[in-house]
Amino acid sequence: MSATGGAARPTPFERDDQEDAAQPWPRGISRRASMRISDVLRDLRAEFPTVSHSKLRFLEEQGLIEPVRTAAGYRQYSPADVQRLRFVLLEQRDRYLPLKVIKERLAALDAGADDDVAEAPGPRLAVSGEEPPVAPARRRYTTRTLATATGVDHELVEGLVGAGVLRTSPGGQLDASAVDIVVLAAGLAEHGIQPRHLRSLRGAADRQVNLVEQVVAPLRSQQSASARAQAATTASEVGELCARLHTAWVRQGVADLGT
Repeated sequence: MSATGGAARPTPFERDDQEDAAQPWPRGISRRASMRISDVLRDLRAEFPTVSHSKLRFLEEQGLIEPVRTAAGYRQYSPADVQRLRFVLLEQRDRYLPLKVIKERLAALDAGADDDVAEAPGPRLAVSGEEPPVAPARRRYTTRTLATATGVDHELVEGLVGAGVLRTSPGGQLDASAVDIVVLAAGLAEHGIQPRHLRSLRGAADRQVNLVEQVVAPLRSQQSASARAQAATTASEVGELCARLHTAWVRQGVADLGT
């Protein structure tokens, strides 16, 4: 109470704390909307090379980001908006979380949940233990440079290509995703599992991709950029669910071997 009997007025520091608590996450970062969408993409593409205009617009439509609109209708973003976008993209890339779950996590952060929840992404479920090295985005390899990059025998990479487990482009090159495949195949080779034994696994993966393609076909047939962005997001989510289901079945079967 003050000397006059009224409630004590908050100090400037207390007022700042109260204002910060009322702000959506992230707090303590500028909310001055002065960045164009091209500025945001330039900031994000170093970490997320495939992010696009349509992706940002789709995330806006889903209520995950709310850029300011100028009188002329142009979107403008703040550094806080960029941090929020980075969180969404990390959750999708590193945790494979669906947008509904990411939106719930953001709502919890907005409500005052511990900011530590947004600091470090969890490990990818499909690989237990140490993860394979992450390949540089858009990099291309020959079988020989891929063998050098992964530290395996060139004969193993050639065997994977010959068995159809690794598929080259018309120019005979392999994309960055081949790094993970080679590292995992090399681990299986230590147990006597050769490239030819992996054909059935590749076939099962292709069938899962075909199933995902059927799910997103109606979206892919639409011409709007928003629909294409939604198709990409849906494909990622459904594909990860298929991968997790496959992993659960394999783990269940392996556990039964020990009984």
